[in-house]
Parts: sequence; structure tokens; C-alpha cells
Amino acid sequence: MRKQMPLVIVMLLALGTARAMHGQIANPIPAPIQKRGLMVEIRDVVRLPETRGLRPADQDVSPAGWARISYVRDLPDGRRFANDSRGLLYLLDRNNQPSVYADVAASFPFAVYNRLESGFIGFVFHPDFARNGLLYTVHSERAAGNPATPNFIPPGFTPADVTYHNVITEWRATNPAANTFEGTRRELLRVAHVVNNLTHPFGAVEFNPTAKPGATDYSLLYTSGSDLGFSNGGGPHAGNPGQTQRLDSVIGAILRLDPRSPSVTGGVKGLGDYTIPSTNKFAADGDPKTLGEIYAYGFRNAHRLSWDPTDGTMFAADIGMNHIEEINIVRNGENYGWMKREGFWENGMTRPGGALNQLFPLPADVMDGRQKDGFTYPVVMYDHNDGQAVSGGFAYYGLIAALRGKFVFGDIVRGRLFAADLAALKKADDGIPQTVAPVEEIQLYVRGAGGGRIYVTLRELTEQTMGATMARADLHISRSGDGELFITSRQDGVIRMLVPD
Repeated sequence: MRKQMPLVIVMLLALGTARAMHGQIANPIPAPIQKRGLMVEIRDVVRLPETRGLRPADQDVSPAGWARISYVRDLPDGRRFANDSRGLLYLLDRNNQPSVYADVAASFPFAVYNRLESGFIGFVFHPDFARNGLLYTVHSERAAGNPATPNFIPPGFTPADVTYHNVITEWRATNPAANTFEGTRRELLRVAHVVNNLTHPFGAVEFNPTAKPGATDYSLLYTSGSDLGFSNGGGPHAGNPGQTQRLDSVIGAILRLDPRSPSVTGGVKGLGDYTIPSTNKFAADGDPKTLGEIYAYGFRNAHRLSWDPTDGTMFAADIGMNHIEEINIVRNGENYGWMKREGFWENGMTRPGGALNQLFPLPADVMDGRQKDGFTYPVVMYDHNDGQAVSGGFAYYGLIAALRGKFVFGDIVRGRLFAADLAALKKADDGIPQTVAPVEEIQLYVRGAGGGRIYVTLRELTEQTMGATMARADLHISRSGDGELFITSRQDGVIRMLVPD
């Protein structure tokens, strides 16, 4: 007997498809995300220094003058780090006061800072950092005048078409215990943009924190999965479906690399100076036309990755196009659909004369799982009635009882915070596209002068801090070493934390 779907899913499907069973869908999820009494306090931790004017005016974004924070990370030794994408990596002391650990920008004269997601975008420490001193960063550079040669240019394009570079670098600290970086660096990978704008650069480098020494996944480096602007990055090359769904290209793919040079491992060389893990599905398929570093593909902008510490489930937050924001469970070798799919709908770009802003229903036998179409579908999603770009998220098991056992994520632009029950989310990973987990909004509050609750969104908090109306909150989430959640914005430079009542 086929299992019954939760009532909330049935209602969403009925509302979203009944009016357009055979035609274009105008409003895929009419029912808004509800507030159901999930209330959590948010508290300031520290504000990183203002860095307006640190980079050339023609290569910067105004009015976001404060630090553009993308990540906060804790080392096992208790040290806490945060980045400013203008090129600084900060160490926060035990009172959360910042000092510069590394001036990353000093090493990269061609770095570009002209978008909020640009410059020194991400960083991660090797799981054996205390012993080997290895740290990995991702940053963006302009191509004009740049003497470096990309390791990868999208198929069909030439060096003359290249507009920007995405660069992954390995740094080796001479003394891992030191509170300022001294050491060496080595470039792992340099990937070319060919669209006009630096849209959807590589945004993440990650290690699976649940993998233990000796495990297959231990010390393997993951990247975000990005379309490199081919969806809407500007110019004649945007909106190009022929650049997606390819296994000879990194576009739309999450990569998994052994960051060690093949000169050290004796293994198979990748596009750059790293080794291809033999356990990657496309490294073991015997097909010379597939890139072995591809772990999973078919993403538009899976800019954040995380793992459930209890069972190692891997999650990706994939920013949609005109309609749907997704949380996906990621597995080796699977295809997540872009540009052919958005959420559990067919994207109009795949139809003659169709467009990226169109959605069409899938056949009924695909929707209910009777017929497989080769794609893996989201386990959580919302549409642009409720937000515009999904942030990263984490499985939560910390001190806040109301959030325990939930996947916490949010919307970058509107600054809303959401939660989905982890059990429901994993149950939705059943091969039936129409099964997704319900979502509810987390009501954030700060304490007023008398101790009472004042309910806010991150966007409202950033506007209060900046003293101006902000077009976007630029919400991002990080996880502390003990499993608590930081909430940051690339607008106001403030690191905030969700705290128990």
C-alpha cells in the first residue's frame, strides 16, 4: 500500500497544481509559511570592525561599510574565527574581541570586491589543523590583467571569454597554535567565470565534520555547487541550459577533492593540484568524459553545505531562480535537476520557446514516485512569496529545547529564520518528488529595557544597527563547536547568536 502523505503536503499540492495541471504554474506554493509559536532569543556577540575604504572604491559595495561576514568557525582548541570578505580573517578571543589572524587580501592583488558575495568568501580548517596547520580559503579575482591561467573554462569558451576567477587556496601555518598566521600557501584550483557579473561564485569549502580518521570521507574537501552565473549572470552567456547537466564540467556540481597534491599521494590528478578520490562515483565509472571530482550535480547555487552530526546526512541549500528555494539531501553521484527542474516542477527553459521564470507540473506518475526520471528532489522548499534566497542551515541538537531535532535555516534577503523537523525532512527523502517536510517560521526576539520580548527579523536588526533601510538582510548561519548557532549579516558586521530562554 502506498504511504499517505502528511495533510499539509497534500494541501500544498492541491493548491499549487489544481489551477494549472496542464499549463504554466503561476504560484507554486500559495500557502504561506506560518508562525506556530516557535520563539527564540537572539543576542549580539560582537561587531567586527568597519572596513569601508579598505579596498578601492570602484571594487567595493556601498553602503555596507562594516565587515562582510560569511562564516564563523570554532577550532577544537576553543579558538573562534570569522571572515570579512574584504580580505581579513579574524581571531576572536575568549571575550569575542577580534584581532586579525591573516590578511588574506594581501596575497591576492587581483581580488575583486564588487559584490556582497565576492572577495575572500569562505574558509575552513583541516580536521588535523592542530597537527598539520592546513587551512583552505576560496576567493574571487578579476580576469583583466590577471597573469594566472584557469584550470577550467566552461566548455565552448576560450581564455578571451573569461571575466573572473574562483580560486581555492591551501595555507600551511608554521605554528598552528599561533594567534597570527605565518606560513606558506599553495593554489589547488582556479575556475573561470565567463558571464558579465560575478554571480554565484564558489561560496564554500567544507570538510565533513562527522567523518572520523580512517573513514572514507575523512579529510576530503567539498566545494559548493554553483552555476557560475549561467542562469542569470548577465551578458550573452546567461540563461544557457547547455552548460548545465554536464559531467565534463564543474558548473552546477559539488566537488569532492583530496586536497593533497598527486605528487604526494601518487593518485589521479584533478583539474588542479589535488587528487581525485577514488570513491567518487564519477571517478570509478570508467568514463574518461566525466570529471572524477564531481560528487553530485544539477544545482543552481548550492552555496552552503552541512552534515547532521548524529548520522552524517549531508545537506545542501540551493538558491532557486524565480520561484523555489530548496534544501536537499546530497549523495554521491546523484543529479539534482537544474536547469531542468526547480523544486519538483519542470523549468520552462527546457521547453521550446520557454523561459527560466516558468514552471510546469511534472507527470502525475513522476510526482508520486511510480515513474523515476533520474533526478533527486528537495526535502524542504519554499517559494518567493516567503523569501528570495535560502541561506545555509544546520541540524540542531543544542541547548535551545524548542529547536532540538530541527533543521534550522533562513532566507538571505528577508532575514526570516525557518525550521523543519529533522525526522520529517529525512522521511521526505523517499524518492517521491511531492513529499517534502513542512516549514515553520522561528520568531526571533530581543530583550527590551524592562526584560520584555521585542519580536524582530534579522533584516529589522540590521536596519536598526545601520540606521538605514536595507534592501536585504544578507542572513547567514554558522555553527559553534558546541552546536549552537550564529546568525550573521554581510551588511552590519554583527555576529549574533541564538540563545536558550
